Amino acid sequence: MGFSPTAQAKVVLLGSSGEEGSLSFFRSLNLEHVSPALLKGRGISPLSASPGWKDEVALLALMRRWFFARKPDAGFVLTDFPATLLQAKVFDEWLETRGEALSAVLAGPGAPEALVEHYGTLGLLPEAAVPAQS
Repeated sequence: MGFSPTAQAKVVLLGSSGEEGSLSFFRSLNLEHVSPALLKGRGISPLSASPGWKDEVALLALMRRWFFARKPDAGFVLTDFPATLLQAKVFDEWLETRGEALSAVLAGPGAPEALVEHYGTLGLLPEAAVPAQS
């Protein structure tokens, strides 16, 4: 049994593009929805509420375990990660290591400007998906 191209889509939602309407659309495509909060809720890794480099390391470790445990042809919708430019660059390295590529990156209101610029430079962020800067 083969997978359809949408089942293999790998999408990152930046900012508040992860609102319920967008997620419902992606769920209808039968893609796995992943976020650090969901993984933490499953008890995969403890992350404290206090920000700091240890939490950054724990978050990257949590997401790395998820990324490398999944089947390479499995599609996903990723929200709340990457949240920083460092996380985006690490995630890019993971994708390259597995010979994978993102299908698209969508930016909603509140998307970090550094991430919008990063993914725009890579040609993954459609012009129409870039939020208007006020």
